[in-house]
Amino acid sequence: MRPNVRLLAAPVTPRFRPGQRAPALALLPPIPLYRRLLRIHRKKLSPEERVFGDTYLKAEFRRHRDIENPLHIVGFLTEWQQYGQQLEGDDWKGRKIDNDLLERMSDQQIGQLYELMQAIQTRGRDSVDEEEAGSMSQAIEDATAGDKKAS
Repeated sequence: MRPNVRLLAAPVTPRFRPGQRAPALALLPPIPLYRRLLRIHRKKLSPEERVFGDTYLKAEFRRHRDIENPLHIVGFLTEWQQYGQQLEGDDWKGRKIDNDLLERMSDQQIGQLYELMQAIQTRGRDSVDEEEAGSMSQAIEDATAGDKKAS
């Protein structure tokens, strides 16, 4: 029996067509995924974003450490792995959450998301206030230095 060259050259996985979901990736175990996410944060996020992201990541992994339901474990790891893949690409900035994903979230998850949004907005306001205060103090110092030189 002679091997058919066409069969030997056939792809192992079916071709990806537009509109289809991407093929499922093998899930990383929790510890390697956790380390990978911290590494991605170190490479891709600014220092302020990194502190915030690392703190949130550590808290979520601690919070889910004792989960025994396999569906919750797979969902948790899948979402974090997708998060890591999004961070590795640069299309995540300014992107909005899908309405479908929001509809599937529990009230507790939406509450957490809202708290996260408030913390980010508060942090943003604080940094803007610090910048304005810094520029104001610089202007005051410049003005007082000018007064001292004039006298």
